[in-house]
Amino acid sequence: MPVITLTTDLGTVDYYVSAVKASILRQLDNVNIIDISNNIPTFNIIHAAYVLKNVYQEFPSKSIHIIGVNTETNENNSHLAVYANGHYFIGTDNGIFSLLLDLKPDKIVEITTSRESNNENFPLKDVFAKVACHIARGGSLEIIGNEIKQFSKEFAKLEALHDKNSIKGSIVHIDHYGNAITNINQRLFKDVAKGRSYTINLGNKEHYSLNTIKKKYNDVEAGDAVALFISNDFLAISINNGSASSLMGLHINDTVRIDFK
Repeated sequence: MPVITLTTDLGTVDYYVSAVKASILRQLDNVNIIDISNNIPTFNIIHAAYVLKNVYQEFPSKSIHIIGVNTETNENNSHLAVYANGHYFIGTDNGIFSLLLDLKPDKIVEITTSRESNNENFPLKDVFAKVACHIARGGSLEIIGNEIKQFSKEFAKLEALHDKNSIKGSIVHIDHYGNAITNINQRLFKDVAKGRSYTINLGNKEHYSLNTIKKKYNDVEAGDAVALFISNDFLAISINNGSASSLMGLHINDTVRIDFK
């Protein structure tokens, strides 16, 4: 059974998500539609890329991922179907693919197939759903568009910097629980730390520092701050049973610096 996922900013209080699913179900008799998230902040491709990037590889290979964030086209971008890392992605060439993918895609196709309707305001339903169903039936990308070599818009990935005695990163995501997730991964930390003690300094208005990285939230008392590597191997700053974002005043792009002895 083909898998089609949805990552959108459509929300869950209107009929929009159901309309997209209905379009898919009209075209496919047997399909598994999975909501990754329909509560992406409106037009926020950075948030959408972060969410999808950290989960798409959990799905079976050849899964089809519809990205419904900032989907309208203009003279500077177009709709794309992309095959990369064993998965298909359908979205708009607005920079999100450069944030989502670490490897060069195997194939990029600019979608030229006709819409399901004459309405140009809902490409998620009238273009993306149609293309997803075509791929799910085993159709090739070349049939629905023209192959191109690269994306028209790309954003540089924000990576942590380091020298032999420090790592300087930043908060790149605040999740539903208020956990502040950084761009400092466990491999970089181990390479620089070399077993040394350290201090994690949080560069916000009220300075906070931590001297240990725990394995789980409950390694500290409820209400206490904790640093730990989460399931995607990146360092997060959290409050056990609380919100680090609210209680510590942490925000996206705040600096996180680790100094080693």
